[in-house]
Amino acid sequence: MKTFADIFKKGFLEETGNLTIQSFFMSLIAAFICCMIIYVFYRKFHKGVIYNNNFNILLVMTGMVSCFVVMVISSNVVLSLGMVGSLSIVRFRSAVKNPLDVGFLFWTVGVGITCGAGLYLISFGATIFIALVYLLLISIRSRKRVFLLVIKYKSSAYEEVVRIIDPIQKQLKNRNVTGDLQELTYEIKMDENNTSFVTALSELEGVINAAVVEFTGDFGE
Repeated sequence: MKTFADIFKKGFLEETGNLTIQSFFMSLIAAFICCMIIYVFYRKFHKGVIYNNNFNILLVMTGMVSCFVVMVISSNVVLSLGMVGSLSIVRFRSAVKNPLDVGFLFWTVGVGITCGAGLYLISFGATIFIALVYLLLISIRSRKRVFLLVIKYKSSAYEEVVRIIDPIQKQLKNRNVTGDLQELTYEIKMDENNTSFVTALSELEGVINAAVVEFTGDFGE
């Protein structure tokens, strides 16, 4: 008669999965292909201030790491418990400033989990579907986008600066005054191709510099 200890040893301490070399590499290859699709989409349609290629490489690595972690967990409970314990002490200190980057991270983790579970068709199908939804959402967004306008000028050029920026829909975010110099930061909404006023500002006498940067929330509000 088998005791509970015998059942526990047979059912949990021994291998419970059917992990083979072939399935191992098939899962990793499937995860790699899906993550490369995500890599291309992130690189081509990135909407942050500065594209970070290291983060994009991290997306591919995260998907593949998630894949083999799931394979290990599904094949051996003892190894899975040890792996969970090891991962619990990891601390990540790099802040993800763009909310879309968090979405891409979850996307790659989902790909890794499904590929690690052997659900290749679901992984490919979900990857393509999410990519199409992402394209749809960024294509129907408002034509006007949010930018930061930073102007540094002498006090003598104040009236001319106001005359040029007055027609623009704007909101003052910051103002610095140092002696005769002033620096204004505005949040503006406009068509990204309509930046002729920046040239006009730069040509004014007394204006030291004028710049427009796309605003994604990375600098705070």
